[in-house]
Amino acid sequence: MKYKALVSAITVGVSVFVPTVNAASVDATDTLPDAKPGQCYAKVMIPAKYESKKEIVLVGEASEEIEPIPAVYQEMEEQVLVEKADTKLIPIPAEFETITDRIELSPRRTVWVDNLDKKGIPVSPILLNAAETGGVELDKAIPGMCFREYYTDPQFQAVEKEIMVNGESESISIVPAKYEWIEEKVQVKESAKKIVEVPAVYETITENVLVEPAKTVWKKGSGLIERIDNTTGEIMCLVEIPAQYKTFKKRVIKSPATIRVEEIPAVYKTVKVRNLVSPAKEERTIVPAEFTTVSTQVKIADASFLWHAKQVTEKPLGKRTGNQICLKEIPAQYKEYEKRVLKMAATIKTEEIPAVYSTVKVEKLVSNAQEKRTTIPAEYKTVTTQTKVADERLEWRQVLCETNMTKDVVTQVQTALNKAGYDVGSIDGVIGGATLRAVDSFQRDRELPRGGLTIDMLGTLGVSL
Repeated sequence: MKYKALVSAITVGVSVFVPTVNAASVDATDTLPDAKPGQCYAKVMIPAKYESKKEIVLVGEASEEIEPIPAVYQEMEEQVLVEKADTKLIPIPAEFETITDRIELSPRRTVWVDNLDKKGIPVSPILLNAAETGGVELDKAIPGMCFREYYTDPQFQAVEKEIMVNGESESISIVPAKYEWIEEKVQVKESAKKIVEVPAVYETITENVLVEPAKTVWKKGSGLIERIDNTTGEIMCLVEIPAQYKTFKKRVIKSPATIRVEEIPAVYKTVKVRNLVSPAKEERTIVPAEFTTVSTQVKIADASFLWHAKQVTEKPLGKRTGNQICLKEIPAQYKEYEKRVLKMAATIKTEEIPAVYSTVKVEKLVSNAQEKRTTIPAEYKTVTTQTKVADERLEWRQVLCETNMTKDVVTQVQTALNKAGYDVGSIDGVIGGATLRAVDSFQRDRELPRGGLTIDMLGTLGVSL
């Protein structure tokens, strides 16, 4: 769309303004200017600067005209394949036969039980461990063997032994202490010091204190320069503020508070006291130990548990505990069943199916489609363009405001603007909306800094302060 607008402008022979895209304004107002008291400064917008130059631009690009030439065909008869040659698969089913087989339901095994008859039950691993500890070789036993457990009592022997009835000790007697009564002077209260306070003496005096020294400050101005649009800036005026003082009364110390120290003597009293002549003491006597002879039983053999095979005729020592283990054989169990097995696997027989053809009319390509190209040259025009050489920016400039303007100066400004062709309304020495609009239009047309009635603009208008 931008390219079409530029071409249209060239066609009617006008100058084209080409601004820089997205150019940001520069703010140079971070630091306040070096001013004198009574002067006012405002943030003004310095317009961007442009320069004109001629350029040759492309109006129409070089191109080609294309003329298509269609393809040429010839009709003829041709035999085409309707159905391809194929093969047909015929399945031959499998053949089976029935045979008798036998499976093992449970294998042959041996188990340790408490009896070989039908009522025998398996024994615990604890009893098997006890039997192995008692001499039974479990892994070498054969089915049908039984082993019984026998108990033998422990054996003791009588011996005489001397034992102590009473141990050696000491007999202790106490000799009491001896005392005598005497009179003695004792201190019942120590000497001390008493501190007495002497209060301070005050007087009242009057004094002037500097609250704030004289200074100059920047303050926002108002009056002549008000915001017309978003391009105008704020007004700052340098104002002198005198020093400020405050008178007040204060209470000062004439003589500080002090203390006085007074002595308090010690107090004594005569009392009777008991004085130690000789302390209490102890007397010790040795009492010898007492012994006697007694008859005791000493174990010479522990109780024992032994296992013997039931089939051995030799009678073992001890008595039976009732525990017995027997190795019993349980035969394997089988079951016969009939099963159907494959005699001959299923197969497939292949039969050939011939191809099928048909005669049809077809169009054969005689010559391919073609194209004819014609070159169209590019078109150019010479145009005048404007290019930005400096961005717009904000700067501090001295301006007129209610603190430094007069009615005579405003009248001169209105007269000069009216003479230059800008309508200010009534020439009455009062700044109104029409005067502000005339000021802004004058600054825009002359590409002057905008944002207030600057001293530079007064010089352009020929107005003197």
